[in-house]
Parts: sequence; structure tokens; C-alpha cells
Amino acid sequence: MAPIDSDDSTTAGEGEELRAGRRKAARYVVPVAVMGVAAATIGLVPALADSGDPDLPKVTAEQLIEKIAKSDVEQLSGTVRINTDLGLPDLGGLESGLMSGMSGGPGSGGDGEGSAADPSAKLTELVSGSHTLRVAADGPDRQKLSLMEDAAEYSLIHNGKDVWGYDSRSNEVYHSTAPDGAERPEKDVPGKDVPATPKDFADQALKSVDDTTSVTVGGTAQVAGRDAYRLVVEPKQKGSTVGAITVAVDAETGTPLKFTLTPASGGAAVVDVGFTKVSFAKPDASTFDFTPPEGAKVTEADESGAPAEAPELGRKAEGDLAKGMDGLKVIGEGWNSIATFDTGAQGGLPTGSEGGDLGGLGGLSGFLGSFGDQVKGDFGSGTVFKTRLVNALITDDGKVYAGAVTKDALVKAADAAQ
Repeated sequence: MAPIDSDDSTTAGEGEELRAGRRKAARYVVPVAVMGVAAATIGLVPALADSGDPDLPKVTAEQLIEKIAKSDVEQLSGTVRINTDLGLPDLGGLESGLMSGMSGGPGSGGDGEGSAADPSAKLTELVSGSHTLRVAADGPDRQKLSLMEDAAEYSLIHNGKDVWGYDSRSNEVYHSTAPDGAERPEKDVPGKDVPATPKDFADQALKSVDDTTSVTVGGTAQVAGRDAYRLVVEPKQKGSTVGAITVAVDAETGTPLKFTLTPASGGAAVVDVGFTKVSFAKPDASTFDFTPPEGAKVTEADESGAPAEAPELGRKAEGDLAKGMDGLKVIGEGWNSIATFDTGAQGGLPTGSEGGDLGGLGGLSGFLGSFGDQVKGDFGSGTVFKTRLVNALITDDGKVYAGAVTKDALVKAADAAQ
């Protein structure tokens, strides 16, 4: 979990990760959808930085990407601002409860086990809306992320073997331990996999490259008081819902300071993550100290309730998703990649009066169906659910096609699969 602060410029997996199941999917709903599909590939197109403010030495896109890759900043602190706007309908908080339920965490409506401070549930709040984070890091064994809320704060602290989560609103504490240093896989640190800083997002966007993308240097900028280059990533292919990804890269350290993904349809950014304040000085050691407050409820990781102990609805939904993900395939290439799998459910989305394979989710599915567009093609008929970035087609014979592509591209893919 890297630390960072945000508020200034703009910008923008496969079967194995998805097979991990519902719990992981619920934790990373937006990051996985956005980064796993939208930023699947990035090709290199040499370009020189345009004149701008500040005046920095010219650099090619390849050199700037290399600068990001070589960035070895391990000590920093600051404030990050995250804005996510997928254009989803307002479900009155229902979506938060669903994601929590999927993960088997607190608030899932089950047996009451779990902790409000469990990061697997708490960090799902970052998938929508605007949030302010305070971050700090001192090497691989000490990081702190604090989510600032109205009259409350949630903090996730990693200090050596100890990982603490503290929710001041409920006065609850979550505690887990992990092996030190090289013995500890990064995934074993709760919250480590959740993108929360410009670097987290940029690293995922730049994991693979090919010739489906134009990458250029689009001038310079100042972010959080620091000089930066703008790396601009755009799809060459038609049919993508991604307009452009812009990464503001610190001219001195190569650290991404701001990440913005704008949709092809225009308007506000879908994802905008950036520092408003940042320092690369070593944080004070006391930053990572934590002692549970007096009277706080402390839950150890092995007491928090495993997914298998989630309510029957949660277990059934998790099993259905994992079963479908086993057959996941990716068709197309680059920005037009589409993930597809067969749920095995006939008749499309069940209505409120149908139990179907999704049991108690029938009413919810019927409700969600009202937000979709009915489509027909050689494949038959189905429903397309649209956001400002990721779209999904669910056919009446239970197949799913999803990607950062247009509705027409999904219908075309479904037709071609017949």
C-alpha cells in the first residue's frame, strides 16, 4: 500500500485474478473494472514534451515511462484526493451493503460477526464518490492510510508484523499479523492490493504495452507544488469508452503525482486521483505507532468471520460468481478487450417473483434490470448495463460480455461468438 496526497491535474487481468472469487472482486469493484479492462495495454509512441509551465527539459514518452519504472521512492507523506464517477444510479447506499455482503464482512446482514474496522469492507467506500486520504510510508514495512470522513476517521496502519484498522466512528479495531519483509507476500497485507494513490493506478495502467495505444508527453504541470510532466495515454482503436489517461509524473523522482481517466463521451473524469500535498521526507516513526483506544472493541483477523460463515445468500452468490469465472475468456485485443463467461443461468436476469439461481437476489436483479437497455442480435436478446466507462451485456441464455467498450461492440462480440 503506497502512500500519497491528491488534488491537481488529470488522467487513466485476467482469469487468474477474477477466479479468486467474490470476496476479492467485492473489494476491488471499481479498480479492477477500470484498470483490468480499460488500461489493458499501452503502446509506446515517441514524443517530445511541449512547451509549458514549468519549463522542464524535453523528454520522450519512453524515457518518462522508464523514469516511472525506476522510481524508488519509499519514504513520503501527504494528502490524496480521490474522485470516482462511473455514473451509476443512486441506490441509496444499497451498493455499499451489497459489496460488504459479498465480502462476508461486517454489515452484510449476516450473523453480526466481523468488524467495522476490517479493511476488506471499509475500503470498498473508495469505489465511488469523493474521498480525502492522508498517507505515509517508510519502506515496505511501514505504511499508514487514513480515510477522512465527516467527524470521523478510518486508519489502516502497517507496522512490521502488525496491521491495524481503526474506525473512530464505531470505536472498533481490527488486528492481523503477517510475516516480516521478504517472507511476506504483499497480498498478505490487508488493503495492500487496493489502489489508493496515483502510483497504484499508474503502475496497473503501465503493466503491459502493445501497438493499440498512443502514448505521448503532453506538456508539463505543477501538482501539489511540484514540477511534473504529463504522460498522455489514448486508445488508437475505435469502440473504446476510454477517452484518455493522463499521469502527472514528478520531474525529480519519477513518482506519479496525479492520475486522471476521462471517458470518450466527455464530461468529468471517471477516476481522478492526485496529491494535494506531498513530501518525500522520512515520516516520524511515531506516525506508525498504534495502541487501541480505551474501551475500543478489538477483533483479531481469525475472529472476524470467514466468507464461509456469511449468510446463505452471500455464500450462494459467491459460489455462482466463482463458478462462472472459472470459464472466463478474454476476446479482442487492447482497449477493445471484452471479458466473457457463462453464468449457466437461463432466462437472463430473474424478476422479483423468480427465485432462480440467484435466490433472494431476484428482486434486486429485477430492479437493476430497469436500468438496462434491451438489445437483440444474432445471439438472441439480452440487457446491456451501462456506466460512463465499463459496460456489460447479459444475454437471456446467461452469458456475460463486459469491457470498456460501447454497447454496439458488446452486441457485435456476442454475435461473433455464436
